[in-house]
Amino acid sequence: MTSVSSDPLIGHTLEGRYVIHSRIARGGMATVYMATDNRLHRTVAIKAMHPHLAEDPDFRNRFEQEARNAAKLTHPNLVSVLDQGEEGETVYLVMEYLPGITLRELLKQQRFLTTEQTIEVSESILSGLSAAHAAGIIHRDLKPENVLLADDGRIKLADFGLARPASANTGTGQALLGTIAYLSPELVTRGVADKQSDVYAFGIMMFEMLTGEQPFTGDQPMQIAYQHAHDVVPAPSTLSSQSTPELDAIVLWATDKEPEKRPADAAEMLQAVEASHDGPAPDFATKVLGTQVLTTQLPCTTVVDPLPEEQPTPDAPAPAQEAIEPRSATALAYARGRKQRRKGAIMLGIVAGLAAIAAGVGWYFGSGPGSLVTVPELEGLTAEEATQALEGMNLIATTSECYALTTDVGGVVDLDPAPGTRVERESSVNLCISIGPESLETPDLTGLDLEEAQKKINEARFISGKVRAEQFSDQPEGTVLWTSTEDGDELPQMMPEQSVIDVVVSAGQLPEISDLSDAEAREKLAEAGLEIDDELGWLEYSDSVKADRVISAHYPADTMYRGDSVGLVVSRGPELFEIPDVSGMKLQEAIDLLSEAGFEPSTLVPEILRGMAEVKESVPGAGEMAPKGSEVQVKSVISL
Repeated sequence: MTSVSSDPLIGHTLEGRYVIHSRIARGGMATVYMATDNRLHRTVAIKAMHPHLAEDPDFRNRFEQEARNAAKLTHPNLVSVLDQGEEGETVYLVMEYLPGITLRELLKQQRFLTTEQTIEVSESILSGLSAAHAAGIIHRDLKPENVLLADDGRIKLADFGLARPASANTGTGQALLGTIAYLSPELVTRGVADKQSDVYAFGIMMFEMLTGEQPFTGDQPMQIAYQHAHDVVPAPSTLSSQSTPELDAIVLWATDKEPEKRPADAAEMLQAVEASHDGPAPDFATKVLGTQVLTTQLPCTTVVDPLPEEQPTPDAPAPAQEAIEPRSATALAYARGRKQRRKGAIMLGIVAGLAAIAAGVGWYFGSGPGSLVTVPELEGLTAEEATQALEGMNLIATTSECYALTTDVGGVVDLDPAPGTRVERESSVNLCISIGPESLETPDLTGLDLEEAQKKINEARFISGKVRAEQFSDQPEGTVLWTSTEDGDELPQMMPEQSVIDVVVSAGQLPEISDLSDAEAREKLAEAGLEIDDELGWLEYSDSVKADRVISAHYPADTMYRGDSVGLVVSRGPELFEIPDVSGMKLQEAIDLLSEAGFEPSTLVPEILRGMAEVKESVPGAGEMAPKGSEVQVKSVISL
């Protein structure tokens, strides 16, 4: 039979849609697979929770929380979650598939990143994390393993499995979540996380990108946790020449022990990283590159104190001042009147401007672009309902037919122009109306091996179902013998697309067990997947198979499958018969009697003298047991 992976999900189709091909990675909570979405014909990544964790309601809720959190986020630097579902014990997410490597793998290859690489990766991560923070989501598990570097150059942040809404108090009240090397001091000491905890974790990641090392290490997790809570992260430049004073300051700012002294969120951190391209901006220098930080953490950097204001020397003449001429009441009144006239002109201009804006708005929404209407979402409605909705918006409905898998016959599958498009009133909108799934010709799979058959099923736009049975036959093991529908009926010539096709494959030939011992025969049948039922077997005389050896297997049906029961026919050896008493008989009479009893008599008396010979005894003797066909020597005497 074609070899199949020990992972039961590989080759399986989830909910009749996602065909799983291979494993990408395995983590503490879930395994990630590469799969094909048969409905949309695209490659996706499937993240399936480990079955033993799916039984735990807490883990299950956290896994489903990831789907909800990620569904809120749409950003070029965040991995998109496309779907979520469960089938039996399998709880899974469907995500976009990004061929490439993780930041962890890149660090293993290079040990550390260059300054330019660090800034590029940091800006991408912080850009995606900013979107999460803006949506009120805390990641809580930032680490290089969760940063994906795609082959096409995209950088994306993944795995919101530990994420929590920032609006909720994020105290865990249980074991700390997240990787210990990136936990913030407040998570270690109080078990509480917020956006600034993510910022701290990113600061540790940035330190690792620049130096190739984590700032805190130890033999035990508690040793590392203690250092996070009590020790200060050193400047990256103390370990690596890739860092700059600006990057040193960013790392130290992000990893401050006190959360309120860190950047408020990823967006503020992103601004600092972007500013590091050309040196710190003035406000950034005040906040991050302050004298205290740089003199205590960066002794190699000098900050020049601001110059004191210039004071006049006692001998120097004071600066000349303009003489202020007193103003009369008349002059003040004139000035006040001029100011009022200026204010009136300004107000007149404002009113005129508002009038122009109002006229423009009237034009925009009357006969200008504002007169356009937005094509509504109508998928799933009946053709009649959708037509009425369009007519109510002064749009003209036209219809066409199209195949659809999930929309009932007569329902709207798609619109042209697409929903959300702005069009002029009285424009035509085409409604694509479902006529059900497309009927396709079913493929001929007989004689193919299982892997080829499954590939051909998918190529024909059907779903590869299960191996319904493994039947013993003359065909090689794993060869498809026949196909059926999901209900077990004979496969018709035409079926709707995405219908399930099951197969029956060959289990190879039935094992040969003749002349084996009982134990050897049982072992060989078990290896072939057959069950031994002693009630189906018996003992039987055999002239060719020794006693206690297996003559054959008893198969109760003409067609046998793996898992069926068989019996053993075991030899009792040859059947024995009693040798008749021929003593005192004439020799010829004795020979005839022994022959009739099934034995082979022999004598030394010539045939011409047998009429005068009388039997004295036989060997074996009378009453002894011997198989039919055995030789019996007849001893006799001749009477003259």
